[in-house]
Amino acid sequence: MLYFLGLIAAGTYFTFAAVQGDYGLFHRVRIEAEARTLEKERARLASEIATLENKTHRISDDYLDLDLLDQQARDVLGMVRADEIVLR
Repeated sequence: MLYFLGLIAAGTYFTFAAVQGDYGLFHRVRIEAEARTLEKERARLASEIATLENKTHRISDDYLDLDLLDQQARDVLGMVRADEIVLR
């Protein structure tokens, strides 16, 4: 009788550990959800990096986009043309 109670206790312990332990099913589901979230964030950051690389290339010495340069000068330095009126 004591032998069977020991087997039932061991079986219960291992079942609990398989479901809720450090390497259990619930932990695995949580890790997979976190991985999906991080993959989405990585994709968003990759898109942002591509946009910044494009802007950097457009302002570089090899290829100068005058419209982008004009926009950046207006935004950063607050510059305006002589023939423009500024409304606040």
